[in-house]
Amino acid sequence: VISKSVFLSVLDLSWISKIQVNHPAVLRRAEQIQARRTVKKEWQAAWLLKAVTFIDLTTLSGDDTSSNIQRLCYKAKYPIREDLLKALNMHDKGITTAAVCVYPARVCDAVQALKAAGCSIPVASVATGFPAGQTHLKTRLEEIRLAVEDGATEIDVVINRSLVLTGQWEALYDEIRQFRKACGEAHLKTILATGELGSLTNVYKASMIAMMAGSDFIKTSTGKETVNATFPVAIVMLRAIRDFFWKTGNKIGFKPAGGIRSAKDSLAWLSLVKEELGDEWLKPELFRIGASTLLSDIERQIYHHVTGRYAAYHDLPMS
Repeated sequence: VISKSVFLSVLDLSWISKIQVNHPAVLRRAEQIQARRTVKKEWQAAWLLKAVTFIDLTTLSGDDTSSNIQRLCYKAKYPIREDLLKALNMHDKGITTAAVCVYPARVCDAVQALKAAGCSIPVASVATGFPAGQTHLKTRLEEIRLAVEDGATEIDVVINRSLVLTGQWEALYDEIRQFRKACGEAHLKTILATGELGSLTNVYKASMIAMMAGSDFIKTSTGKETVNATFPVAIVMLRAIRDFFWKTGNKIGFKPAGGIRSAKDSLAWLSLVKEELGDEWLKPELFRIGASTLLSDIERQIYHHVTGRYAAYHDLPMS
């Protein structure tokens, strides 16, 4: 269970008013992460299996149907072929993805599919006018409530980027507070859409406001922007999470999303979170990866580790 973040009783703008992110230093740190060699052999296989348990397996397409939602949910329950897991002696460890993530109109399909599979994987729904967030506030709040009524236990909301770009921090705080209230018992992941925030300083400030307002997670992107999850943005968000934890004692989760497609990418993200926040953040309650195609490449790499050859397209089940 993701622990709910506690509202700060008063919006503390003094905390963020003096913040200026050192852009060159952030870029140097990002280059270090990208230049590092990844783990190999059985250590790589172990890290890749761990990465699977952080994935919010996602489909957010205009042509989503009940049948491909069922297939997505089946893949979430059985992310890696059982014979491969048996070869690694991991078949009895209950490895699944962390959640499935769908549009609000597909929440019922996902809930029914997971129930039919006898599976308790959470259903996450995007909401609040995803991906642009440019609908009326009343409509965005109702979308959250409907998704929760249909069975979503996690809500991925998008913020109104114009509030960040114009420095309306109190308005942003109030809006996210309302999202938090509309979620009820569901967990709130706040998507910052960092590729549209203008600067790394704005990314830090928006991260802080989202956490102050009660977000359980902060998330980089919708996956629909021109620029999605990048290491410089992640470093700024992770440092904000660390600062917030040091000041309040509240642990807030982190979710990169958009453009994370390869097994090698996933290892770099795990390494970054481990180095910036420590092992205690390397669990699904505090770290997720939003992805639709990543799982396929991880399974392909596991197949190679076990068999010594790469799988043909037809060797691995579709997700």
